[in-house]
Amino acid sequence: MRVFKFGGASVKDAEGIKNVYGVLQKVGYEDVLLVVSAMGKTTNALELVIKNYFDKSAELNSSVQEVKKYHNQILLDLFEDDKNQVFTAVNTQFADLEYFLAHNKSPNYNFVYDQIVSYGELISTTILSHFMNFMGIKTQWLDVRNFIKTDANYRDAEVDWELTQKNIAKNVKRKILNITQGFLGSDENNFTTTLGREGSDYTAAIFAYCLNAESVTIWKDVPGVMNADPRYFENTSLLNQISYREAIELAFYGATVIHPKTLQPLQKKEIPLFVKSFINPLLKGTSVSKGVDLEPYLPCFIVKRNQLLISLSSIDFSFIMEENISEIFALFHQFKLKVNLIQNSAISFSVCVEDKFDNFKTLNAILSKKFKVEYNENVTLYTIRHFNDSAAQTVEKDKVVLLKQVSRETMQVVTKEV
Repeated sequence: MRVFKFGGASVKDAEGIKNVYGVLQKVGYEDVLLVVSAMGKTTNALELVIKNYFDKSAELNSSVQEVKKYHNQILLDLFEDDKNQVFTAVNTQFADLEYFLAHNKSPNYNFVYDQIVSYGELISTTILSHFMNFMGIKTQWLDVRNFIKTDANYRDAEVDWELTQKNIAKNVKRKILNITQGFLGSDENNFTTTLGREGSDYTAAIFAYCLNAESVTIWKDVPGVMNADPRYFENTSLLNQISYREAIELAFYGATVIHPKTLQPLQKKEIPLFVKSFINPLLKGTSVSKGVDLEPYLPCFIVKRNQLLISLSSIDFSFIMEENISEIFALFHQFKLKVNLIQNSAISFSVCVEDKFDNFKTLNAILSKKFKVEYNENVTLYTIRHFNDSAAQTVEKDKVVLLKQVSRETMQVVTKEV
């Protein structure tokens, strides 16, 4: 069996749905399982519903209606008339969402988030499944919550692998097009959970692992994995092949390639992963597999903007030792600052962090009691895998270099625009 994952951009409108059908016509659909995300920006729209729900906003109903209107237009564009069963199926799902909003008693934000946001995937796969049947491809729609079982850590649930494997092995039919949702699971009480960042890619890997799949393909609007983000670099190149290890390294440094969580189950069973274009599905794209060399072998650039460079030094010029560093890291963890680069000397400690939750001001007040604290805001962290002199010059040109760190394979530079 092959596992295909289609993200929100690939199913954002009726033309996108038709294009998925076209891709399957070209690459085959027998013995295939599709993992599909919510359509377009539906997750964002449902997050607004959640905000309005907790704010007890008068806009709650209109934000739900916006989501309904968006999906209804796609239905009208896809089907010849509104007598198709898909209209009833989608209306039932929206009725379930509205029932939850009216009757939920839980004040737990993360719980409520998972119950509401899940409707994006449930509705998108319902529409896609009905369209495939309408076009003559018989499908089996699977509610992923009956297959992937997790703990109750809402918004970042851990998979119960033993139970999940049992469910998938027993209930997924072969020789048919299976369609299911990415990102979702359920806990022991059958409440919906979500799998955290890059959850849909992870879902594809979970099914592949449990089914001993032939391969996983992630379909994107780019030709494959590039050596740099085209938004920041000119003349980017397609990477034809990379190893699991290289992909994990790139992801660790911040590349939005493939999340390590997705790669780990595939690596265990050596299931190859392909990243391909849903615009040009017959192109080879990028393959990720065990132990292959990077091809072509060239520098890979990762950019992280809006970083914070903090330098700590001891007030009394004493050494910064393991005990101090341990305390500093505990505070970073407590205040949810993500550490991306560390450099230390005898009496100073520098760290480049991401302050996603705007907690540094509070943390700074605590650190300043024990350390002299200096910092630079809005800096950029460049990481170059397989760097050379030319690559280094590219990222340093016309910038102030605040910190540089070089190892055998990797160079990291913290810069400020001149």
